[in-house]
Amino acid sequence: MSNEIEIELNDELDLQEPNKYKVFLLNDDFSTMDFVIDVLVKVFRKSVDEASVIMLNIHNNGREICGTYSYEIASTKVAQVKAMAREKGFPLKAVMEEE
Repeated sequence: MSNEIEIELNDELDLQEPNKYKVFLLNDDFSTMDFVIDVLVKVFRKSVDEASVIMLNIHNNGREICGTYSYEIASTKVAQVKAMAREKGFPLKAVMEEE
Protein backbone atom coordinates (compact mmCIF):
# COMPACT_ATOMS: atom_id res chain seq x y z
CA MET A 1 0.00 0.00 0.00
CA SER A 2 1.20 3.41 -0.92
CA ASN A 3 0.59 6.47 1.24
CA GLU A 4 1.09 8.89 -1.63
CA ILE A 5 -1.80 11.13 -2.57
CA GLU A 6 -1.95 12.91 -5.86
CA ILE A 7 -3.51 16.34 -5.88
CA GLU A 8 -4.50 17.97 -9.11
CA LEU A 9 -4.05 21.75 -9.02
CA ASN A 10 -5.72 24.19 -11.32
CA ASP A 11 -2.88 26.12 -12.92
CA GLU A 12 -4.99 29.19 -13.53
CA LEU A 13 -6.05 30.87 -10.32
CA ASP A 14 -8.52 33.73 -10.53
CA LEU A 15 -7.10 36.27 -8.09
CA GLN A 16 -8.89 39.53 -7.42
CA GLU A 17 -7.88 42.55 -5.43
CA PRO A 18 -9.99 43.00 -2.29
CA ASN A 19 -12.55 45.78 -2.38
CA LYS A 20 -11.34 49.09 -0.99
CA TYR A 21 -13.32 51.36 1.30
CA LYS A 22 -12.98 55.09 1.80
CA VAL A 23 -13.28 56.35 5.37
CA PHE A 24 -14.78 59.82 5.82
CA LEU A 25 -15.09 62.05 8.87
CA LEU A 26 -18.33 64.05 9.06
CA ASN A 27 -18.67 67.62 10.26
CA ASP A 28 -20.66 68.46 13.37
CA ASP A 29 -21.14 71.63 15.41
CA PHE A 30 -19.70 70.28 18.66
CA SER A 31 -16.41 68.45 18.07
CA THR A 32 -13.51 70.82 18.51
CA MET A 33 -10.99 71.35 15.74
CA ASP A 34 -8.21 70.22 18.08
CA PHE A 35 -10.05 66.95 18.78
CA VAL A 36 -10.54 66.28 15.07
CA ILE A 37 -6.83 66.88 14.44
CA ASP A 38 -6.01 64.55 17.35
CA VAL A 39 -8.20 61.81 15.81
CA LEU A 40 -6.59 62.26 12.40
CA VAL A 41 -3.10 61.99 13.89
CA LYS A 42 -3.79 59.03 16.18
CA VAL A 43 -6.24 56.94 14.14
CA PHE A 44 -5.29 57.80 10.56
CA ARG A 45 -1.56 58.44 11.15
CA LYS A 46 -1.62 61.87 9.51
CA SER A 47 0.98 64.55 10.21
CA VAL A 48 -0.29 67.61 12.06
CA ASP A 49 -0.11 69.64 8.84
CA GLU A 50 -2.07 67.02 6.85
CA ALA A 51 -4.57 66.72 9.70
CA SER A 52 -5.10 70.49 9.75
CA VAL A 53 -5.87 70.58 6.03
CA ILE A 54 -8.27 67.62 6.30
CA MET A 55 -9.96 69.16 9.36
CA LEU A 56 -10.57 72.43 7.51
CA ASN A 57 -12.00 70.52 4.54
CA ILE A 58 -14.35 68.67 6.92
CA HIS A 59 -15.40 71.98 8.46
CA ASN A 60 -15.98 73.69 5.09
CA ASN A 61 -17.39 70.81 3.02
CA GLY A 62 -19.25 68.72 5.59
CA ARG A 63 -17.01 65.67 5.18
CA GLU A 64 -13.60 64.64 3.94
CA ILE A 65 -11.85 61.40 3.08
CA CYS A 66 -9.24 60.30 5.61
CA GLY A 67 -7.97 57.19 3.88
CA THR A 68 -8.75 54.16 1.72
CA TYR A 69 -8.43 50.69 3.24
CA SER A 70 -9.56 47.09 3.05
CA TYR A 71 -12.94 46.36 4.67
CA GLU A 72 -11.48 45.12 7.95
CA ILE A 73 -9.11 48.05 8.41
CA ALA A 74 -11.75 50.62 7.39
CA SER A 75 -14.31 49.24 9.84
CA THR A 76 -11.65 49.23 12.60
CA LYS A 77 -10.85 52.90 11.90
CA VAL A 78 -14.56 53.79 12.09
CA ALA A 79 -14.84 51.96 15.43
CA GLN A 80 -11.71 53.71 16.77
CA VAL A 81 -13.14 57.12 15.88
CA LYS A 82 -16.43 56.23 17.58
CA ALA A 83 -14.62 55.04 20.72
CA MET A 84 -12.43 58.16 20.94
CA ALA A 85 -15.41 60.46 20.39
CA ARG A 86 -17.50 58.69 22.99
CA GLU A 87 -14.63 58.80 25.50
CA LYS A 88 -14.17 62.56 25.04
CA GLY A 89 -17.90 63.33 24.83
CA PHE A 90 -17.97 64.46 21.19
CA PRO A 91 -20.47 63.39 18.49
CA LEU A 92 -17.79 63.02 15.77
CA LYS A 93 -18.75 60.35 13.24
CA ALA A 94 -16.79 58.37 10.70
CA VAL A 95 -18.39 56.45 7.84
CA MET A 96 -17.02 54.11 5.21
CA GLU A 97 -18.08 53.76 1.60
CA GLU A 98 -17.05 51.21 -0.96
CA GLU A 99 -14.76 52.62 -3.62
